[in-house]
Amino acid sequence: MTTLSIFDQNQPETARTVTENPSEIQELLEKHGVRFEQWPTRELPAGASHEDILAAYRDEVAELKAECGFQTADVVSLNPDNPQKEAFRQKFLDEHIHREDEVRFFVRGQGLFYLHFGDQVFAILCQKNDLISVPDGTRHWFDMGPEPEFTCIRLFSNPDGWVADFTGEDIAGRLPRYEALAGAAE
Repeated sequence: MTTLSIFDQNQPETARTVTENPSEIQELLEKHGVRFEQWPTRELPAGASHEDILAAYRDEVAELKAECGFQTADVVSLNPDNPQKEAFRQKFLDEHIHREDEVRFFVRGQGLFYLHFGDQVFAILCQKNDLISVPDGTRHWFDMGPEPEFTCIRLFSNPDGWVADFTGEDIAGRLPRYEALAGAAE
């Protein structure tokens, strides 16, 4: 189940607020300019190619491109048997920003976005059916866990794809990781 936990950056050991209510999650994130929606997913075969996934969501992707000016869309998928899973996890674990909105639609599995607003950190465990759009310039990081299992459609304004500017802050290392928060949601 999708879960939002809100932490005080100065007391990161315990969340002050936790909710599983989608409309409350949407409302809390919207106050910070974050788009959160739950879309119906399509039934796809286990071995669906990235092209098949994009074709299945062609209309939704086209609508987001037209609405937000995105130029490209792709699919990222990771499974626990990927030999580079630890390197992929590490790539996204430090706080960073982008010069464009970061948009992800979870077709399968789950991942944890951390959004840093002032002295608060919002940790949203996104799951299948969740669309999240993190506004450009928002300090954030992503944790896919030690045994990643997800497939997401990503949209980009920049044709170069994922480009991050790391903040150099150590906040990501002070908050509970995926293992603690994803386990709490089950």
